[in-house]
Amino acid sequence: MSNIKSVGRTGHASGVRTALRVTAVLCTLELLFQGATAGQIFSGSAAAVSVHGGGAIVFHVLSALMLIAAALLWRAVRGSIWPAVISALVFVLGLVQAYIGDRGALSVHVPLAILLTFGTVWVLAWSYLAGRPARDGV
Repeated sequence: MSNIKSVGRTGHASGVRTALRVTAVLCTLELLFQGATAGQIFSGSAAAVSVHGGGAIVFHVLSALMLIAAALLWRAVRGSIWPAVISALVFVLGLVQAYIGDRGALSVHVPLAILLTFGTVWVLAWSYLAGRPARDGV
């Protein structure tokens, strides 16, 4: 009976890990898109402002999904809580980032974008590297 439970949990954890990977990839791609639209704004494109704002909403949704996936993965395997913590920070910082961007404080908005990128890429890398067997002698 315990074998069935452990197989079920392992299968669930695998699906949740896949969800975390997908949401982290999508968040990373969205941040690349946000960087491109920010560059267009700096180049004087007025149309890019609304596209950048819409992209921020997409990022909020994706980062919330990434947080949910990270929390569910932690709950399923009781492993490292850091992906959930970093995902939560990315989600909250994303909201702060949008607020500051709406106020026009680019001296804070741009560095926060870099922090968001680091956090999202960290979760992405962790989702692929964690749980892999160590390679001896390499």
